[in-house]
Amino acid sequence: MSLRPQPVDPVPAQTELIARAAFPRGNLYIQMRDELGAFFTDQDFQDLYPKRGKPTLEPWRLALVTVMQYVENLSDRQAADAVRARIDWKYALSLELEDSGFDFSVLCEFRTRLLESGAESLLLDRMLAVFAEKKLLKARGRQRTDSTHVLAAIRAMNRLEVVTETMRATLNDLATVAPEWLRGVAPTDWQQRYDQRAEQTRLPHGEKARQEFARAVGQDGELLLKWIAEQRPDLNERASVQTLRKMWGRHFARSETGPLLWRKDADLPRAATAIESPYDTDARHSDKHGLSWTGYKVHLTETCDPGLPRLVTHVHTTAATTQDVSCTAAIQQGLADKGLLPSRHLVDCGYVDADLLVSSRRQHEVELFGPARYNPSWQAREGGHDL
Repeated sequence: MSLRPQPVDPVPAQTELIARAAFPRGNLYIQMRDELGAFFTDQDFQDLYPKRGKPTLEPWRLALVTVMQYVENLSDRQAADAVRARIDWKYALSLELEDSGFDFSVLCEFRTRLLESGAESLLLDRMLAVFAEKKLLKARGRQRTDSTHVLAAIRAMNRLEVVTETMRATLNDLATVAPEWLRGVAPTDWQQRYDQRAEQTRLPHGEKARQEFARAVGQDGELLLKWIAEQRPDLNERASVQTLRKMWGRHFARSETGPLLWRKDADLPRAATAIESPYDTDARHSDKHGLSWTGYKVHLTETCDPGLPRLVTHVHTTAATTQDVSCTAAIQQGLADKGLLPSRHLVDCGYVDADLLVSSRRQHEVELFGPARYNPSWQAREGGHDL
């Protein structure tokens, strides 16, 4: 798909006439287009597309649909239907009333292009530039940062399920790149063991039976890794094979007499390194303030100046197990790169330590403002020195 940048079209006359009649007082998207414009232009996305090939849909429209889709929490299908059916969306997108829109799959392809091009923050940055032009955003004001949880799009699995599903995922991947080799080495009983998705109801019942099943899965994985190393070393770098190796290193151990053993829960390496699913190897399990989840943590920074709207200025995503305090410097550097550093950065105690209080001042002239963490030491309890 190639891009031939075109200027943003004005709102068609007929679309404007009907929209004004349907919404005489305006609505969110009509006011957004009137006051802030279309936010994006094709030139903003020029580097993401080749210069030759079949012309793509206007990326400025896809970007704006992506924003409105997020506002209303719509699926891709629902967003594509809104483009076809809703007058206010057509107004914001400069579309004729009879425009039939596009297939919903285009939205997923557009997001993938942003991610693969490393342009995942392009939409937010362009919107912030418009807000700054409209005097809705100012540098060196006040901003605050806090984190929340992000659930991974994976199934929660126990240990036995996850190792079995990892073996299954690896076999499925190898079957797509080396089907003849895999067919020649795989034992016939693997078909029955890994044909269906690993689920609690399909696992053996009883502790002894499950231990035996775990050892069988462990031996299968060990054999597969051995055959790959000896016969197909070119497959060693496959992501699925790497995941299998890491998973086996965590859940299995070699006994003194030789057999592979299923580790006890108490003998497992620290949970922060645990892979929770072969389909999302970066997702981690975490607990915070009584909340347990598997996935990620997102740190949102927003303005909080009196008399101005609250605008998100920076988004920083980490593994769920990453401590807030290790993100403060990266967040401030991200704001510095955008020219949006605050004068006072409001945070909770999780983002504060003594080094950061000093470095924020010295490097960025930012006052990091937040409470000190609870100090359980005997000095604090006795009324002496505390944090």
